[in-house]
Amino acid sequence: MSVTIILIILTAVISWYAFSNHDLMNKWIFYPYTVNRDNSWYRFITSGFLHADFTHLFFNMFTLIFFGRNVEYTFMATFGETPGILIFLLIYIGGIIVSDIPTYIKHRHNPGYRALGASGGVASVVFSSILFYPTNDICLYAVLCIPGFILGVLYLIYSYYSGKRMGDNINHDAHFYGALYGVVITLAFVPQAGPYFIDQIAGWRLPF
Repeated sequence: MSVTIILIILTAVISWYAFSNHDLMNKWIFYPYTVNRDNSWYRFITSGFLHADFTHLFFNMFTLIFFGRNVEYTFMATFGETPGILIFLLIYIGGIIVSDIPTYIKHRHNPGYRALGASGGVASVVFSSILFYPTNDICLYAVLCIPGFILGVLYLIYSYYSGKRMGDNINHDAHFYGALYGVVITLAFVPQAGPYFIDQIAGWRLPF
């Protein structure tokens, strides 16, 4: 069983349990004000295994299974099974942690702000995949298919400006910084992915 599948099962079980266990939800949710007050740093990780509802859980895990296995197997093929798995976990778990750092800095004195979800880690994996396979189509709602590198740029722009507006309850900053983290870590371990990414884009043509 792949690590991606194990992460999905673990996240689904914990999220489902937390839906009806408010004590666990309150203890594990990312609450910057409480982290700052009592040093509950573990919330940077545990909040990534919680979700607001089944829809939130489904979309994150569906995205993870779609991209995660490709990234996991790519690192395993490049570095070997155990090192590849460890790098993949560094991207996913590290993405959950690092993507929440700007949120913590912004909201550590705000007692009304809370966040949860694996979006930062998922964004890290998605953008690692885009770096390896930039011209592969990503289909939105199984209808609109766009090459990964184009969707990636649009996604970063949208997440950046949405995070500035803060007009909804979505942590767009986690998406933005998780995506950047995924690119940086991937390039740190596989520097040749950068030139390959550029070559693939340079050779890409519209299909009509």
